[in-house]
Amino acid sequence: MSTITTKDGTHLFYKDWGPRNGQPIVFSHGWPLASDAWDAQMLFFGMQGYRVIAADRRSHGRSDQTWDGNNMDQYADDLAELIETLNLKNVVLVGHSTGGGEVVHYIGRHGSHRVAKTVLVGAVPPLMLKTPTNPEGTPIEIFDGIRAGVATNRSQFYYDLSMPFYGFNRPGAQVNDGFRESFRLMGLAGGIKGQYDCVHEFSEVDFTPDLKKIDKPLLIIQGDDDQIVPLKDSGEKTVKIVKGAILKIYPGAPHGLAQTEPERFNADVLSFIKA
Repeated sequence: MSTITTKDGTHLFYKDWGPRNGQPIVFSHGWPLASDAWDAQMLFFGMQGYRVIAADRRSHGRSDQTWDGNNMDQYADDLAELIETLNLKNVVLVGHSTGGGEVVHYIGRHGSHRVAKTVLVGAVPPLMLKTPTNPEGTPIEIFDGIRAGVATNRSQFYYDLSMPFYGFNRPGAQVNDGFRESFRLMGLAGGIKGQYDCVHEFSEVDFTPDLKKIDKPLLIIQGDDDQIVPLKDSGEKTVKIVKGAILKIYPGAPHGLAQTEPERFNADVLSFIKA
């Protein structure tokens, strides 16, 4: 397995596929998943001649299960170490959900000198939590419930969460058992402490200052039936903050649209990269 060792001694697993001289695309996964969630994208773009890279976030997938350091600052710094270790330049960053927060915070902390373009997919920025200044956000009780599910029975919790994640709970939806099983297995491969800590990071971190630092082309893709990260709280706000950003809405699509609609998603991202 390919790993890097971060400055604090954490081993991070990553995949690095495709031609080494291809333009690099770095994928950042959602919670509580791992880099495997991007397999359909990495195969497609690798076959298009791009160099495709995806890491398992610390405490997720095959990376070390750390007790401390499971916070957005460290996630962004880990991403920076990966990009710098591999000496990637002219990078396309693609972040889903929590991974969208990670790539945005990476730009906020480390700048965009290595970045060509960014794609956010059902991403958590600018802020998920309901606060006095963000009254349309999600109440803290919802996130407390997620923490309780992780702490007490995360196997069943992840299996149940896969239903709204992929929109399988909607009337007439065709349930894909493979997606549900892989969602649970990816979740259980990670460490419970890090996944528990991460709930705070994707729900209570305000990414507005990071979004204001984005100075390269940005594509936002989101389904209007995203039950995990509502469109009105995320994509529709982000496009107003980042100058020149493009928002592409998929009617009826769920949070996990990159997996449920890979052909459409891959084509849209490819067009954006080539534009």
